[in-house]
Amino acid sequence: MLYGRSREEAEIERLLTEARAGQSGTLVIRGQAGIGKSALLHYAAGRAGGMRVVRGIGIESEAELPFAALHLLLRTEFDRIRALPDAQATALSGALGLGDVAPESRFLVGLATLSLLSDLAEDGGLLCLIDDAQWCDQASIDALVFAARRLDAEGVAMVFAARAGFHAAGLPELQLGGLDGAAAAALLPADLPPQVRERLIEESDGNPLALIELPAALTAEQRAGRLAPVGAMPVAERVQEAFQRQITALPEPARIALLIAAADGSSDLETVVGAGASLSGLELAERSRLIEIRGTTIAFRHPLIRAAAYQSAPVTQRLAVHRALADALAGSAAIDAADRRAWHLASAVLGSDEGAARELEEAAERARTRRGHAASAAAYERAAELTADPARRSGLLAAAALAASDAGLMGRAAALADSVTSDVADPDVIAALIQVRAHREFELGTPAAAGRIIMDGVPRVAARSSEWATWLSVEAIRCAWFAGDARLAEKAAASLRVLPEIGSPLVSGADGLARLLSGDIGGGTELMGEAVDGHTLAGLGVPGLTFTASLCLPLGRAARYEEISGQVVAECQKSGMIGWLAVALQDHGLAQGWLGRYGEAKATLNAGLRLAADLGHEHRVSHLMCSLAWVLAHQGEVEECRAKGEEGVARAVERGLILAAAIGNWALGLLELALGRPDAALRRLEAIPPTGIAVLSAADQVEAAIRGGRPERAKEPLARYLAWARHVRQPASDAIALRCRALIEESEAHFAHAVRRHEEGDQPYEQARTRLAYGEWLRRARRRADARTQLRDALEIFDRLGAELWAERARAELRATGDVPAAPRKADDPLSVLTPREREIVRLAANGASNRDVAAQLFLSPRTVGYHLYKAFPKLGITSRSQLAAVIAGTTDTADVLPQSGGRPR
Repeated sequence: MLYGRSREEAEIERLLTEARAGQSGTLVIRGQAGIGKSALLHYAAGRAGGMRVVRGIGIESEAELPFAALHLLLRTEFDRIRALPDAQATALSGALGLGDVAPESRFLVGLATLSLLSDLAEDGGLLCLIDDAQWCDQASIDALVFAARRLDAEGVAMVFAARAGFHAAGLPELQLGGLDGAAAAALLPADLPPQVRERLIEESDGNPLALIELPAALTAEQRAGRLAPVGAMPVAERVQEAFQRQITALPEPARIALLIAAADGSSDLETVVGAGASLSGLELAERSRLIEIRGTTIAFRHPLIRAAAYQSAPVTQRLAVHRALADALAGSAAIDAADRRAWHLASAVLGSDEGAARELEEAAERARTRRGHAASAAAYERAAELTADPARRSGLLAAAALAASDAGLMGRAAALADSVTSDVADPDVIAALIQVRAHREFELGTPAAAGRIIMDGVPRVAARSSEWATWLSVEAIRCAWFAGDARLAEKAAASLRVLPEIGSPLVSGADGLARLLSGDIGGGTELMGEAVDGHTLAGLGVPGLTFTASLCLPLGRAARYEEISGQVVAECQKSGMIGWLAVALQDHGLAQGWLGRYGEAKATLNAGLRLAADLGHEHRVSHLMCSLAWVLAHQGEVEECRAKGEEGVARAVERGLILAAAIGNWALGLLELALGRPDAALRRLEAIPPTGIAVLSAADQVEAAIRGGRPERAKEPLARYLAWARHVRQPASDAIALRCRALIEESEAHFAHAVRRHEEGDQPYEQARTRLAYGEWLRRARRRADARTQLRDALEIFDRLGAELWAERARAELRATGDVPAAPRKADDPLSVLTPREREIVRLAANGASNRDVAAQLFLSPRTVGYHLYKAFPKLGITSRSQLAAVIAGTTDTADVLPQSGGRPR
């Protein structure tokens, strides 16, 4: 039991109880040095009877070694890695230096970590403790936080203890403050005079370590009550100063041994002794309760002791110790010995040193291949500081900037890129620096500014590499599309046209997109169509396929959009390209919604939204929120659509994301139209600036104007839509164009032609909208029998799709004809009773995927998949996995449904 921590102990007990019951939980304990974070971790370990416990710690000197903290945490469980799915086992082994194959993605390492923790929890639960998380290397933090955010039904309790500097947004936190007076007094020696006790309680601010250590540093006079004013020094500094006085009083062999151990940071006894620490000095330090030696490892009793031992030594002695440690590691067979040696060599010099720079560059390369991008950036940057060659320094800084960008450290990446001198001649380096600056601006600034950064650099690149200039110009057009900036697009397209042709469909697609933005619908759609229908898509890779998929939207090619985006999603999941996956999920969700598969679309977009939030991709979050609102508008989910749409539009406008804001306004306008409020709908739809979305939403704008009694405001959007539909030549767009003309001209011939054209298309929602409008026109013409035919067909489709607001309008029209419509239903959505997460899992399981396969695709643990299937089965009225395919097909034979077994699907 800990003094004054009953509330915190209760929180720990809750986590452990739930983990034993199969429910996972995470907690981040925050507080200053010495406040008692480590004590709470010890308490948790002591209360974890019957559970497996793994413990790790961040070590400041290893913060630039990729996956060092994860290696320390999992070091006793390496034999379990081989039981993971092959791709995950390979990724985790490569990250930890146990295999020869580098991980394809840092997030694939996170997924493997999640799966391993899930497996370790199978027998009674798992307690995972990470102390001093603020000093863990970034690659380890990425993997552990990725796993923590996805814990669900594995029986894992994960507890981080950290000071400032550890970032884990979204995880529950517990802030530790100082002890109250009674608890603080209980920690002080009983023989202190009252005035001394009161002074120590006041000066310690309730910090437990200070209450324990400061009394030991008191002189005899101070213990008697003669205390001088302490001043405003922070508590942690006072405690560290007390440790420094204790270390200074030790004999020199003990001080040197402590300095070597502090500088080493690996806790390896052999390395510390090899660098010159005497065993007698280490024994003396251990008797002084400054360190503990357990087998072949050395542990400082508190991180402040390590800091005191290092900082109290003169600089010349620190440099010599780092050189000795580098020499001691020269022949070591340890996995990370070469990386540690490189950093010690770098710490042993004050000026330039080409040898140290070379070894640190090699360490950066090793970190890069293991997807330790933050560690790679740090090593490249330090290597740049160590070289005296200006050209080499620029190359190293550029490499550091790219690595920082890959790690998601946008601010640091931009600063590194800006530090490169302007005399760089290598086109690869120049292009890399442009991409880094543009990427930062795209994610944290505006797409238009990112495009301008690219175009400012294209002439310089073109003089050295036309191929690089071509790809940069394509990227600038993509930025212009997101920003709705026709001038930027035209500038980039003009650059493309004077560069040598490289024969890629991406180039023609980008040129077409630029033409479309500038108003050349015919020329733009023709070029984009060539790119989308090209026969060389297989060689484009994920970025190229993603760009090609996005071209399908302004082409009105819903089925092709769904096909290509689905291919991208599958490739991203297979290869672990998580950053691209968030983009692919947005495209795929929009395509599914366009085809009227709203349940799937919501699940896909929600998955993308969670992933984008985890990655910290704020722009992608805005796009996904607006896209999700668009799907919700079709289904008539009023409150959630408004919440997502309004927040998404506000975020998009703030960041200059014209395309996202256009989708969000379309969603909100469509919702108002479904609610029968055409004036409000028209205001939203007219707010959409000239973009591809302005064309796609023009039909809704026409209908809002007509229904609101403002036909004059329908003319421009009608002309816009007709011009586009004439060039894309798709059945659905032709039918919608005919519906718009029928609404304006009161033409039955156009209505009838639109209905026939819809039969060839792939957008049932628009087909139902056309039949509803036709039925309304027939009812007003007093042709009730003919109206009922159209209205019943419209109602059937709206009900099947789950478009509730539109279905209710069709019912109202049917009642007006004297008919009695059927009650609301969702005939073709047997999964409507499931949560979005359950829906995702059930659909994959129904296609024959095992729990491990489903987990790998959705970035969950296999046990969480089993838990959600266990909850989904009774909702669907089944008990067997073999029945899932029939349920999804809507043909489940209820006679085959057996009594519930109560088992959890495996």
